[in-house]
Amino acid sequence: MIRKKEGFDGQRAVVLPRKIIAGPCAADPLVNGLYITDIGYYPKARYHFRQRNNGVDQHILIYCREGRGTAAVDGREYALGPDDFILIPAGSAHHYASDDADAWTIYWVHFKGPRATDAVSALTRRFGGHMGRVTFQQKRLALFEDMYASLERGYGSDNLGYANMCLWHYLSGFLYEEPFSLSENRTSRDAVEQSISHMRENLAATLTLADLAGAVNLSASHYSAVFRKRTGYSPLEYFHHLKVQKACQYLLFTDMRIKEIAWAVGVEDPYYFSRMFSKLMGVAPQQYRLRRGG
Repeated sequence: MIRKKEGFDGQRAVVLPRKIIAGPCAADPLVNGLYITDIGYYPKARYHFRQRNNGVDQHILIYCREGRGTAAVDGREYALGPDDFILIPAGSAHHYASDDADAWTIYWVHFKGPRATDAVSALTRRFGGHMGRVTFQQKRLALFEDMYASLERGYGSDNLGYANMCLWHYLSGFLYEEPFSLSENRTSRDAVEQSISHMRENLAATLTLADLAGAVNLSASHYSAVFRKRTGYSPLEYFHHLKVQKACQYLLFTDMRIKEIAWAVGVEDPYYFSRMFSKLMGVAPQQYRLRRGG
């Protein structure tokens, strides 16, 4: 029978570079108690299966929105249906699988930090185990999308801070379902937000600093200063982060060759691409591909 870790139509995932986790996340006192390491969405994930006999060093929360599946944590079996969730503590042996006939749609997040252990303990106490059930609320999905969209826009300090502080709210929606309230949608149209949108829409292009500044009608010097103040990175460094993030998705979810991925993110020289990727992710593209999983 076919089993796979990923490869589902419409899937999305962001895996934060370990350099970012060990740096900005761990160093920021506002978020270093509880922060996201990986986040994703697998719709109609037929034949989805993961097994980790030694667990992982993050906690995992999988929210099943539709369909059915099974999970086992430390030898205890669970059957999941719509609006069930499974919580897998760090270091726990586990496996989980989508139902063959009624494939699940799941929202998943990996997280860690000293306060993460406290949150996991509170959830397992409340539900008497690793599985719980909540009522469907669109606000829960909206909050997940807030976290995902923020991280997908890059690893600036604002994005990391907002996404990771939203994680507290997201987890509280499972722990304290009744008072769970809707997070407000933010719509920002300042020059930095416009520039990041422009970058994401042109990941396959080779844009200069002048190109990026011109797209938001600012001088290159003023644009660079404003952008760095907001994000903590230069515009081109941030643009490269987004390119590498997209390359990670190609590596995880496609069989494209490294050279093809480099071209797809606007880098003509595959050797330069590999150096750029390795500098941010800490491993070469070929090695990263071997770590596929959700």
